[in-house]
Amino acid sequence: MSDMTTTLITGANRGLGLEAARRLIADGHDVWIAARDADRGRAAAEELGARFVQLDVTDDASVAAAAETVGALDVLINNAGIVGARKPVLEMTADDIRRVYDTNVFGVVRVIRAFLPLLEKSDNPVIVNVSSGMGSIGVTSDPERLESTIVSLAYPSSKTALNMLTSQWAKALPGMRVNAVDPGYTATDFNDHRGTQTVREGTDAIVRMAEIDQSGPTGTFTDRHSAVPW
Repeated sequence: MSDMTTTLITGANRGLGLEAARRLIADGHDVWIAARDADRGRAAAEELGARFVQLDVTDDASVAAAAETVGALDVLINNAGIVGARKPVLEMTADDIRRVYDTNVFGVVRVIRAFLPLLEKSDNPVIVNVSSGMGSIGVTSDPERLESTIVSLAYPSSKTALNMLTSQWAKALPGMRVNAVDPGYTATDFNDHRGTQTVREGTDAIVRMAEIDQSGPTGTFTDRHSAVPW
């Protein structure tokens, strides 16, 4: 195991996280499936031949305990995320938005802070933050894009915040590769399987960025095809 790339994926018991784990294991990674629900997470890990660690990104103690359990890490994939309350924009409250930010923004901050000491010991430390085209001001302002037809507050703005955090972490951590990715409109439980991409296609950008070395890019936002406008 010592020669393998050790990778942890948050929210990996289903959807994009589960498929990314499957692909990275096939590529030779030693994968930790991190999930809030211990039963589902453990079942997913057993299915794939991965390791499991319970991790609730909204809980400091849970994140700290997970970092202690994992012990060593090369690649961190921040995939856990929620849509939040499906309400019209004018009915959204500060509490509705705060709940989404606690997972999609502050959860990523918690996880990176806790796992940073492990990543700093790696010869090839990589962080992949799973964002969304809904977090791109450029994409959501383009009338040719589906994302421009969706009007919401919490989820899109949380991913915009995550993009900026990614940019700043990349500057603050020059010895690491820190990037954001847009999986694209993928058919998963997250969108009631309305997406137009397969789950494999949705993980293309995640897997690609998880497997870069120190010559790879940092501070970027890409999808499976090319760069995504900020």
